[in-house]
Amino acid sequence: MRAVFIGTDELTTMTARLLLKNGYEVVLVEKDKGRIEELSVDLDAGFIQGDGSKPAILREADPVATDFLFCLSDNDQYNIIASLLGRSLGCKRVITRIEDASYEHICIELGLQDIIVPDYTIARYLADMCAGRNPLELSALIKGDARVFSFVVTEQDEGSVADLQLPEGCRVMFWYHNDKLKLPDSDTMIKKNNEVVIIARSEALPALQQRWHHAMDRTSPLISS
Repeated sequence: MRAVFIGTDELTTMTARLLLKNGYEVVLVEKDKGRIEELSVDLDAGFIQGDGSKPAILREADPVATDFLFCLSDNDQYNIIASLLGRSLGCKRVITRIEDASYEHICIELGLQDIIVPDYTIARYLADMCAGRNPLELSALIKGDARVFSFVVTEQDEGSVADLQLPEGCRVMFWYHNDKLKLPDSDTMIKKNNEVVIIARSEALPALQQRWHHAMDRTSPLISS
């Protein structure tokens, strides 16, 4: 397995070390030559000097052979651009870090499937701990060929849940309206800009991806946030 990282902060280096221990091939893309020299002393990874949001630089990382592209710099716009570029160049899976949660909806509309909002994720984890909930329960529930797919509703999608006429093996689990969780029945009406979350068998994903090609997919064993 091969992982490429854009940015070299502590989150990147900690993740890279763990992956290297697990036998991954790891490549780090960094603009600062001095930072590369510093990390190369004790990090057995490949390095590319340059701007990871530039096509010529990211092509050097061999995106088609890359299983995971981690865009983890401290600049949200940079991460989003690098993620879109990585997806277009053929990286199998792209993980996008954003610090400003207001970008999350935009990332979903752009089809970025794995979104990390570190402060929000940690805050929610801590709040769930205080409430006696296990925030890792979902990872234990989504098994086998089950996948989660979400899309942002457009004017063409507005109507009842039944009107969506989803492929076989798919069900709407819930959706968000103004960040509030809504649970559906067949007569439930969804409106523009709602975010709909579907549970699907893996074989149904191509049909979902084709239908919502404008938003692509956010498929994962977990819901990203």
